Amino acid sequence: MRVGAIDCGTNSIRLLIADVDDGRLTDVVRMMRVVRLGQGVDATGRLAAESLERTFAAAEEYGALLEEHGVGRLRFAATSATRDAENRQDFVDGIVARLGVEPEVITGDEEAALSFAGAASVLEAGRAEPVLVIDLGGGSTEFVLGAGGGVTAAASVDVGCVRLTERHLHDDPPTSEQIGAAVADVDAVIDEVAKTVPLDSAATVVGVAGSVTTVTAHALGLDSYDRNAIHAAELDIDRIAGVASGLLNMPRSERADLPYMHPGRVDVIGSGALIWERILRRLQAMTDGQVRTAIASEHDILDGIALSAADATSNGAA
Repeated sequence: MRVGAIDCGTNSIRLLIADVDDGRLTDVVRMMRVVRLGQGVDATGRLAAESLERTFAAAEEYGALLEEHGVGRLRFAATSATRDAENRQDFVDGIVARLGVEPEVITGDEEAALSFAGAASVLEAGRAEPVLVIDLGGGSTEFVLGAGGGVTAAASVDVGCVRLTERHLHDDPPTSEQIGAAVADVDAVIDEVAKTVPLDSAATVVGVAGSVTTVTAHALGLDSYDRNAIHAAELDIDRIAGVASGLLNMPRSERADLPYMHPGRVDVIGSGALIWERILRRLQAMTDGQVRTAIASEHDILDGIALSAADATSNGAA
């Protein structure tokens, strides 16, 4: 079966067209457009008109590709920004008009389950469990703990690279006071997550989404953004922390010149790097040093959405 999956987050909208055979995906088309749908939502509670226009333009582009490649089933999932917006019906109506399918504004719990299914596919058999998947998005971050292929505990928190940049990191580069305030926010949500997700039991950590993969590309010193080099890369936390600090304190003009930096991430990667580094340092402490590395995965919620689209019982599939 040929399926289509669209993941519309706070910062980007992504498309995957894939053939599904016995639970495995073979990519036909995979692409991303940075539309910043969640721009200003944290402050205003509404989706901005210009953000909607950018998102609808990308949806029209994706619709042409879905038709060209003969997609039989489509699932469109929308996450943090649309959950929070007062005018989310404007978004829903615009997507229905362009793609003929109603976007599902999925819950944090479902977002976590889909992310785990996609991200965990990076792991080879025999990796230590439980596995903790961190999905670091623009408006929210998901912590998903699982074993045996299933989710055992999960939490979604409203801290992401766009939100934290808009809240705190206003200067270029940010001041020590701004960084301190951002760190305090991240620490607070980690403490909150730890009340319901036993983070101290994690044995293997997998990180997904653009902030994680861009930090990984920076650590690997790539000449361009290379999915194959990034996918399944396992790095020491100390190494990740060093390059994360470098990105956070780097002027935006220098970030923009990095060969693997997507233009839409230039202004928020410092915040994303800070969140990723802080989560890993806290996990290292919580597990008494048992967690020493983190694995980057290019398979994430988008792959989970595609797998679910092949199931005729999936809500919103068309």
